[in-house]
Amino acid sequence: MKKYLFNPYVLCLVAFASLTSCSNSNKNTSRATGWQINSKEGGFQYNTNFKEQETAPGLVFLEGGTFVRGKVQDDVMHDWNNTPTQQHVQSFYMDETEVTNKMYMEYLDYLKSVYPPDDPAYANIYQGALPDTLVWRNRLGYNEVMTNNYLRHPAYAEYPVVGVNWVQAVQFSEWRTDRVNELMLEREGYLAKNSKYAVVNGETQGTFSTETYLNSPENVYGGQIDSLQGKAKRDSTNVFAKRSSGIIMPSYRLPTETEWEYAATALVGTREYNNYRGRKKYPWEGEYTRSGKRKNRGDQLANFKQGKGDYGGIAGWSDDSADITAQVKSYPPNDWGLYDMAGNVAEWVADVYRPIVDDEANDFNYYRGNVYMKTSIGEDGKVEIVGRDGIKYDTLSNGRIVARDLPGEIAMVPINENDTYLRTNFDRSDNRDYRDGDKGSTRYYDMFSDDGELDDSKRMYNAPENKIERDSLGNIIKQIDESNSRTTLINDEVRVYKGGSWRDRAYWLDPAQRRYLPQYMATDYIGFRCAMSRVGSKAKEKKTPRH
Repeated sequence: MKKYLFNPYVLCLVAFASLTSCSNSNKNTSRATGWQINSKEGGFQYNTNFKEQETAPGLVFLEGGTFVRGKVQDDVMHDWNNTPTQQHVQSFYMDETEVTNKMYMEYLDYLKSVYPPDDPAYANIYQGALPDTLVWRNRLGYNEVMTNNYLRHPAYAEYPVVGVNWVQAVQFSEWRTDRVNELMLEREGYLAKNSKYAVVNGETQGTFSTETYLNSPENVYGGQIDSLQGKAKRDSTNVFAKRSSGIIMPSYRLPTETEWEYAATALVGTREYNNYRGRKKYPWEGEYTRSGKRKNRGDQLANFKQGKGDYGGIAGWSDDSADITAQVKSYPPNDWGLYDMAGNVAEWVADVYRPIVDDEANDFNYYRGNVYMKTSIGEDGKVEIVGRDGIKYDTLSNGRIVARDLPGEIAMVPINENDTYLRTNFDRSDNRDYRDGDKGSTRYYDMFSDDGELDDSKRMYNAPENKIERDSLGNIIKQIDESNSRTTLINDEVRVYKGGSWRDRAYWLDPAQRRYLPQYMATDYIGFRCAMSRVGSKAKEKKTPRH
């Protein structure tokens, strides 16, 4: 018969394990200290009820993963700018459809209501956001019906907006972020019901900015936020939402080129190995632009130019049902549930264009275009808020004036050497031309002249530097760069656009294809859609951990 001896050490271990198990079962007990979290007595407050990021209006969730960006097929245009590279993309969200005329008109209506164009202080805000409707004109074509009607007529409400340059697309995304976060704060009781309409109705003198709310909430709505507080105000510890509240959505933004291509390729629905190696030709399965399914066999799967003088096919037969753009959701979505990732309109993405994709430097969330900024702090130690008289405008190369910041937003400044001291992951604010294949990218090459100025003659991407400014009377003064030493049109303000459009042949429907235009230019075939980063887990349905 075995004898069981009393062992106080083992007994202590069992008791401790039991205590630890009980402690860990309570999500409001700290695993660091054993203290109570969110207790009535005080102490550390934290949102322990957060489940996962909510899918914001208009978006579709895309689980991240690896894929081959670029293509291994022949390059008909001989650009050689889409060499295959293996990349990994974090999970993110993307607009189900391209931004439509109706969506953009909501933006314009808001700007016109809040910043009346007849007010001299706001004169250029609304004007700077207007799409260029003259993009429809052609010297030898009659397109005035689109020039006059495409943006505003209800017949085109659900058609993708065009005539929008890259800068305007970015500013729309920023505006959309603030409006959605206003809605979220109102829904959760941090703002009073219908407070999101207070600015439009003239009930307050200031607007809502997400970053201002997070950094200096007392300055939101022109300092009148107290009058718009919701039911959360009753709890003195919960007057304002914070980032840790889990309510504030990440920013709407333009997708990176890598994200856009990953979303368009939609490998999630394929089981062919070659497709994973960069050989998938279109957002759908197969090598053809027509459907092979019995129900709609022969129907075109996208809106594109089918041949010279053929923008839609023969009327009533073999037709893609569109001659210019088409209403969104007119064609089947890809396997992510995204519409028109090929055809209809090409789309702006966030990246600065370079023919080289430097996967040796980075193969995770690849993006060229980082300009790191920080909050501007005044002499009083407080964040600086843009006021009515502090609006700064940028004059684009084509003479259009756009507001850099809107009233109520936080003023931002570039990071400096104090912010980058002894850092290894970045050492300057503007990283758009980092390792771009230029001679200046080499470690030992001196790209500066004797006087310390950047020597353009030594640079590969020495695009013309046309200058434009306005005098005190508002007249445009143009200075065209007529130098004979310029060898390229590529610079740090040239942006990528992806996907084929109603004006393009089927070759451009391939998600790997890439083109570029200056960020101030707009056309009748480029639109955009927004994306949003995913915070937290990679997948919506968390996988059971292995033991």
